[in-house]
Amino acid sequence: MLKYIISKIKKIYPDPESEKAIMGSVVYCIHHKEGCQWSDELRKLKAHLNTCKHDAVLCAAQCGAMIPRVLMQDHLRYTCPRRRANCEHCHKEFSGSALEEHQGNCGHEPVYCENKCGAKVQRRHTQQHIQQHCSKRLVPCKHCGQSYTQDTVSAHGASCARAPVACPQRCGASGVPRADLAAHLRDHAAAAAAAALPCSFRDAGCRFKGTRQALEKHTEESCQQHLALVSALASRQARQLDSLRAAVARLSVNCSGALVWRISDWAAKMAEAKCKDGVELVSPAFYTSQYGYKLQASLFLNGNGAGEATHMSVYIKILPGEYDALLRWPFAHTVSFTLFDQSSSPDRACNIVESFVPDPTWKNFQRPSKEPDALGFGFPRFVSHEMLKKRNFIKDDVMFLRVKVDPSKIVAV
Repeated sequence: MLKYIISKIKKIYPDPESEKAIMGSVVYCIHHKEGCQWSDELRKLKAHLNTCKHDAVLCAAQCGAMIPRVLMQDHLRYTCPRRRANCEHCHKEFSGSALEEHQGNCGHEPVYCENKCGAKVQRRHTQQHIQQHCSKRLVPCKHCGQSYTQDTVSAHGASCARAPVACPQRCGASGVPRADLAAHLRDHAAAAAAAALPCSFRDAGCRFKGTRQALEKHTEESCQQHLALVSALASRQARQLDSLRAAVARLSVNCSGALVWRISDWAAKMAEAKCKDGVELVSPAFYTSQYGYKLQASLFLNGNGAGEATHMSVYIKILPGEYDALLRWPFAHTVSFTLFDQSSSPDRACNIVESFVPDPTWKNFQRPSKEPDALGFGFPRFVSHEMLKKRNFIKDDVMFLRVKVDPSKIVAV
């Protein structure tokens, strides 16, 4: 462009002096309209064009296009046929022309479902979506066989003429097609209504049977009778429950002749015993055998009688049992108390054991009345408080005491 302008000037002004004057004149860049603000002597225009950002030069990737310097980066990045770029969906690299062909065909590109269900899926999964997941795909009604879109087939089922419905007369028929319900009611409901139906209170003892109309009248007129039947049924069930509870309680009672009594929260119970007079702990009741004597242990942590405030006292009580009439009286079997040493080494444990043979003349060992003896018989000075501190009789705030009756001396009548 610059050579062309200079050649035109030489033809118009062949005089060298004139040419010199013209070359020194001030001109604007030929790309002034594109935004270049350069202006200087004409002789400097060529040098400026070598750096002017608006002047066109060959593509740096040699695609053959003439591109203004200011647009070269965008050309190389977006429009040059020889550019290298990655697909934003599958991330594979392509040349510029190949990328343009790939775009619009990439299997990983998200596209909207062609059924216009609103879902967006990868192009490669569109057929699977249309066949299995699309809410607008056609599916047949399982009753009538007509095809509906997936999102409307359920609503169709609520009115489908072939959908099975229950008889409103509760005749027992199931699966009556909706379109045939009127005929069913006409042909079968009358016969069902005439059948003898049992009273809904039959489990309570009502024996009435009749037609549906008669049954409704009976229910309305027999409220007092039904209430009495239900009340009687509830009473019978309450007695059965009491009997079952008693049977379970009997099964859960210890009948081995030996009780291992676990006394927990020992420190708190000892503190209470020292603050209050007569604090007594009683064990669960146990039997010497399945049909034997009923016994219960009694414990005074701070002592009782001769052991008060210095020893722990222990006693045995004979309670009224279910089989006392079959047993020999007075009670005459050896009773032993064992306080366990909870040493971590069983070989080094030193348990405390005390036992006695009942005196048959003592009242404590006679057949008990409804109210057992208040204290029982035992050892008021079973073990001293000092001894309790010397070994591991109390561990983790728990103490174990065994009460045992010699089973070889249990003799029933």
